[in-house]
Amino acid sequence: MPVSRDVNRIEGFSDAVFGFALTLLVVSLEVPRTFADMMQSVRALPAFAASFAILLLIWQEHHGFFRRYGVHDGPTIWLNGLLLFVVLFYVYPLKFLMTMLIGPHGVLFGGRPEGVSDAQVPGLMAMYGAGFIALFLILAALHWRSLSCLKAVPDSGVDLRLLRVHLGATLVYVSIGVLSLLLVALLPTSVGLPASGIVYALIGPAHFAYHRFVVPRLMRADVPPSVPSTH
Repeated sequence: MPVSRDVNRIEGFSDAVFGFALTLLVVSLEVPRTFADMMQSVRALPAFAASFAILLLIWQEHHGFFRRYGVHDGPTIWLNGLLLFVVLFYVYPLKFLMTMLIGPHGVLFGGRPEGVSDAQVPGLMAMYGAGFIALFLILAALHWRSLSCLKAVPDSGVDLRLLRVHLGATLVYVSIGVLSLLLVALLPTSVGLPASGIVYALIGPAHFAYHRFVVPRLMRADVPPSVPSTH
């Protein structure tokens, strides 16, 4: 099965798609013609920066996966294609949500976004959460596929314990997204809606707890015979 660190074609194609996704974040912006237009663009910067940061996080996870494990068999290529498809679809809900929250007329600045009613906001949060879950669930599937492939490769040079650690890290993101969906679906709108957004702030603490309490147990697990010991 194809396992190597030479994944330039996959990464090149993927980087082009990520670049196009970033372009979609700003494609509707025009060159300011007046000072007022320029200030409007400046006020839109926080929403763009937040959207950019989320896409950068996904790209970093994607880049690290292929650089660490180099699996590029058929299922991996198709899973990667599915990930890129979701990224392209995810851009517009992401941009819309961030603009609604921290754009020039965003909720956090006391504004009332146009084009969305109070009854539609839970659906928007659910769409965002579903996209977030899908992205990291596919990343988890990519790690799972690599684990299956590398178990069958003698002397692959990959510590499968670390692979399991990275697989678990993707599932931390998935769990946060699932929690957000549950909050917006089960609680009254007045409580569940803000809670479903605030819960994403738990990503950092959740990863800290994962690396503090779970990772040491994973690293103490026996190394499979096919993986050379690092001691």
